[in-house]
Amino acid sequence: MTYSMRRVTKWSSDPGLATRMLLVMGLLALVYLGFIAVLVSSGVDTVAVLVIAVLMAGVQYLFSDTIALASVGAKVVEPRQEPELHAMVERLAALADVPKPKVAVVDTPVPNAFAAGRSPRAAVVAVTTGLLRTLEPREVEAVLAHEIAHVRNRDVMVMTIASFFAVVAQLVVRWLTWGGSWSSGRGRRGGSGLVVIYLASLVVWLISFFLIRALSRYREFAADRGAALLTGSPSLLMSALLKISGVMQRIPDRDLREVSELNAFFILPAIKGSSFFELFSTHPSLERRLERLRALAREMEGV
Repeated sequence: MTYSMRRVTKWSSDPGLATRMLLVMGLLALVYLGFIAVLVSSGVDTVAVLVIAVLMAGVQYLFSDTIALASVGAKVVEPRQEPELHAMVERLAALADVPKPKVAVVDTPVPNAFAAGRSPRAAVVAVTTGLLRTLEPREVEAVLAHEIAHVRNRDVMVMTIASFFAVVAQLVVRWLTWGGSWSSGRGRRGGSGLVVIYLASLVVWLISFFLIRALSRYREFAADRGAALLTGSPSLLMSALLKISGVMQRIPDRDLREVSELNAFFILPAIKGSSFFELFSTHPSLERRLERLRALAREMEGV
């Protein structure tokens, strides 16, 4: 397939995405500083909490791609195993001006794909066997272009860090509850401290939940645009999204549950139905994505 390099050079940085990533990370940092202040005022062994949080953050940052692959049983494949898949990824990475990511395959009937990794130099792009069976080669390439766009936009790293922040409050509460880590007494003061921490953790989780989902929805629009510019054909991604969504409705619930842990990173969440409340979703509705791709197609045809 021949691509138009002139179209790809029009792919400039998305200021909307960059602003949202900075805003979400800044707000999450402020929220968790406030949460730490609550822990300190409640008599928690703050040093121990911080040490555990830092260690967990380090593991998540350094091994995010390995964790993501292991969670769905993905296997990294070599060029000799999947030559056509590697050729697509190499070509798209060159067009996007990023290092070629590792390539992985997930053995599941669920048609999907995702990108993971802490940076473009440590990224992996994974596709499922269900996706390869469902789509035509050019549609597979459009899906891979979407994932390469995530790598170029560096939103995978931000989502990894932000998603980690979202579970810290819950982990701290469990640790405190089962470990009994208050330095203060067990009486009324200890009980009131537990209530305060539970309430604070709930507020932190709710704020994180909505901030991360707002960022996640926008990053999908940005990656759709990047895929359209890389392939020069928004209709290819539109066709792929429609096929993936259609097949998803026929996949057994058990298979969907097995990969649902990565819904925030998939090109489409592994769920049935499309009428869920978008405010609570990691992805914009399929209808809105198709509408934007159609508008981009008209814009590109007018160039």
